[in-house]
Amino acid sequence: MSLLDETDRALLALLRDDARQPLTSLAAALDLSRATVKARIDRLVERGIIQGFTVVLRREAEPAPIRAITLVEIEGNATERVTRRLQGLPQVAAIHATNGRWDLVLEIEVASLEAFDATLREIRHIEGVANSESNLLLARRKG
Repeated sequence: MSLLDETDRALLALLRDDARQPLTSLAAALDLSRATVKARIDRLVERGIIQGFTVVLRREAEPAPIRAITLVEIEGNATERVTRRLQGLPQVAAIHATNGRWDLVLEIEVASLEAFDATLREIRHIEGVANSESNLLLARRKG
């Protein structure tokens, strides 16, 4: 059984496109009342389906001088616990599950090499992190 119905999926798609849309706009797009849309959003937040709202900047808006990819190996079944801790680090711009030798791929963005070093130390001290490997991103060749 799915956690979401079709209306929830449609609402989430609208919020992914622009989470700042007024409730009245969302309600009109879904052919629902404003109160119903608000209640659905509140329920999605309470159930943990929506875990937060964020701001996405253009890369040029505030470029982080140091960007890196960090591969993380996790001990045993600690993936969820480690992922939750990583989600709390503002230096971790993205977390990707993967297959193969590494369990997670992190996109790290920091202001300096010193901040990068501190971030790596923080990641390595998370209980359940067995190993990591990082690669600094140098010149952008595409995208």
